[in-house]
Amino acid sequence: MVSSPTVAAGASAVAASAEAVPARRTRLFALAEMRWAAAALALFLAGLAVQLAGGPAWAWWALYLACYITGGWEPGWAGLQALREKTLDVDLLMVAAAIGAAAIGQVMDGGLLIVIFATSGALEALATARTEDAVRGLLDLAPETATRLGPDGAEHTVRAADLEVGDVVLVRPGERIAADGAVVGGASEVDQATITGEPLPVDKTTGDEVFAGTLNGTGSLRVRVDRRAEDSVVARIASLVEQASRTKAKTQLFIEKVEQRYSLGMVAATIALFVLPLLWGDPLQDSLLRAMTFMIVASPCAVVLATMPPLLAAIANAGRHGVLAKSAVVMEQLGATTRVAFDKTGTLTRGVPELAEIRVLPGTRFTEDDVLRLAAAAEHPSEHPLAAAVVRAARARGLELPAVDEFSAQPGRGVSARVEDRFIQVGSPGALLPEGDGTAGLATAASAVDALQQRGSTAVVVRCEHQPIAVLAITDQLRPEAAGTVAAVTRLTGAAPVLLTGDNHATARKLAGQVGIADVRAGLLPDDKVIAVRELAADGQRVTVIGDGINDAPALAAAHTGIAMGGAGSDLTLQTADAVIIRDDLATVPAVIALSRRARRVVTANLVIAATFITALVLWDLIGTLPLPLGVAGHEGSTVIVGLNGLRLLRAAAWRRAVRESAPAAGGDREAATSGT
Repeated sequence: MVSSPTVAAGASAVAASAEAVPARRTRLFALAEMRWAAAALALFLAGLAVQLAGGPAWAWWALYLACYITGGWEPGWAGLQALREKTLDVDLLMVAAAIGAAAIGQVMDGGLLIVIFATSGALEALATARTEDAVRGLLDLAPETATRLGPDGAEHTVRAADLEVGDVVLVRPGERIAADGAVVGGASEVDQATITGEPLPVDKTTGDEVFAGTLNGTGSLRVRVDRRAEDSVVARIASLVEQASRTKAKTQLFIEKVEQRYSLGMVAATIALFVLPLLWGDPLQDSLLRAMTFMIVASPCAVVLATMPPLLAAIANAGRHGVLAKSAVVMEQLGATTRVAFDKTGTLTRGVPELAEIRVLPGTRFTEDDVLRLAAAAEHPSEHPLAAAVVRAARARGLELPAVDEFSAQPGRGVSARVEDRFIQVGSPGALLPEGDGTAGLATAASAVDALQQRGSTAVVVRCEHQPIAVLAITDQLRPEAAGTVAAVTRLTGAAPVLLTGDNHATARKLAGQVGIADVRAGLLPDDKVIAVRELAADGQRVTVIGDGINDAPALAAAHTGIAMGGAGSDLTLQTADAVIIRDDLATVPAVIALSRRARRVVTANLVIAATFITALVLWDLIGTLPLPLGVAGHEGSTVIVGLNGLRLLRAAAWRRAVRESAPAAGGDREAATSGT
C-alpha cells in the first residue's frame, strides 16, 4: 500500500477542503462518523510514530488495533447488515482484508486501509448533513409571520403558513414578502434576486407578481396571496434541491460500480482455495496459507488506491488555485463534462450595477459631467442600488457633489431634490415620461429609453425643472475573464455553452453576444432552469452548471456537476454545489475540468498497473506456489507504484499543464487562471 504519511496528508487535505465551505449548523465534529474517523486517524498516526521510533511492538500493535476498532466497527457492522440483505459490499471486504493483513503481521497496512475508508464515509456524512441544513435555511427566507388585512382594514399578525389564497397582506418597507401573490395596492422596488437572479431591484405596482422570501424596498405594498406557503416558489426550490440531492447521492466512483461482483468473486475464490485443497488431502496449514496469500494479493487495496491518490492530489492542487472540489467523486465527474451551462448575474457578471452611458438629450445646455453631477447629488441620500451606481460614477470622474435640499424618494418611481436652485428628478421612465404626451422633448427621451433598453440596459431618466435632459444607461459589470472562459470551455468540451438566466431576454442576449454564447434561455424561474438542465442531459450531455444565487441551487443539484461562485454565492448554493470557486475567478473553471480529465487518465493507467500486478500474483498463487513474503512484497509494490503515480498531480506543473490544455490561444485569461500559483 502507499505510505501512511501520504494518505494522512490526503485525508487532511480533504478534511480541510470540506471545512472551507461555511456551515451554519452542522459542525465538523458534531457527527459521530467524523469523530470515529478522527479517532482512527489519530490512533494510526500514534502507532506509526511509536513504530518508527523503535518502540515496543506491543505498544504500536495496541494502537493499530485500537485504530481498527474505532475506524472499522461502523463499516464492518454496516457490511454485516448488508449481508442480511444478501449483499456483499466493499467496506466489509476491506475490513476483512485489514484483519487478514494483521493476521500475517502487516498490521500497519490494515490500519491504513481502515483510515481511508473511515475518512471517506465521514466526509460523505458531513456533506449530506450540511446540504440538509442549507435546505432548511432556505425555508427561513420567508418570514414566519405576516400582517393580514381584514375586510375593515384592521391589521392582524398571523403565521405565514396559515395564509390562505385570497388573503391580503401588508408588506412594510424593508420586510420580506410572506407569500407568492400579486400587488393590489402601493408601489415599491423589490429585490427578487433570490428567485429570478435579476441583479437590480424591480419596480412593483398594482398588478405585478411578487414572490415569498423576496425583500421589499422603500415603499409599502398590499399583496393578495395567490399560493399557499407549501406551493410557493421558494418552497419549490427547497423541494427541487432535496430531490436532486437524493438522486446524486447514488453517484459512485467508477471502481465502486464493480465492487459487488469483485467482492463476491474474491470471497468465493478465497473459500474455494481453502476448502478444495483440504478435500484433496492437503494439510490445513498449507491450505490456509495459500488462501490467505490469495486474499492478500487479490484484495482490491491497490485498485482502491489507484483511484484515490490521483483524485485526492487533484483536489489538493485545485484547492491551492482557488477551486474546492468536495469529494473524489466530484473530481472524477468534472472531467466527464460535455456541456457547460452558465448563470448570468453573479457568474458571468459581478452582480454590481454600474453606469455605462450618459445620453444627453438634444436641445439642452448640459454636458455629461453636468448631468452626472446633478443626478448624483440628487441620488446621494438614496439607498437604492441604482443610486449608488450613479454616485460611484460621479466620484470616479472626480466630480464634487453639491448640497441638496427638499430631498424626496418615491418608491418605485425615483427621487427628487433641489440642487443649486434647480428641481432635479431622477427615476424610472414610466414615472418621469408620462404616456400620451407628444411633445418633442418627451418623444426624444422615450426614443433614447427604448434604444438603451433594447441593448439590455436599465434606463434612468433625469429631469431638470420637469423637463427631461438626459437618460442614463445602467448595466451589470461583466467579469473581465468571462469571454475567455467561454472560449476555453467551448474548446475543451467541443460544445458551445448555454446561458440560463432569470433576467429578461434583451439583457441576456446582449451579454451573451459579448461573451460568445449563442444558446440563450432567459426569463427562467428556478424550476425552469432544472427543466433546461434535464433537457440537455436527456440529449446525452454530461452537464456542468455554474451559478451563484439561491435561484441557481436546484439547477446545480440537478446537473451532473454543480459549481458555485464562492465570492457571491448564497449558503444554500455553496452547500448544494459539488465544487466551489473560492477566489471568485471564473477562468479556473476550464482549468479544473482539464485537471480532472488528466486525473481520470492517471486513474486509468493506475488501474491497468494494479490489475496487471494482481493478475500476475494471483496466477502465480493458483498455478504454482507463491511465497507469502513475495506476495506481500508484490502487493505492496503495486500500491506504492500507483500511489506515487497519482501523487504527481500534486505538483504545480500539473495545474499549469491543465491551464494550457484548456485555455484558448489568447493568453490573457490563462494568466488569470494561474494567478493563484
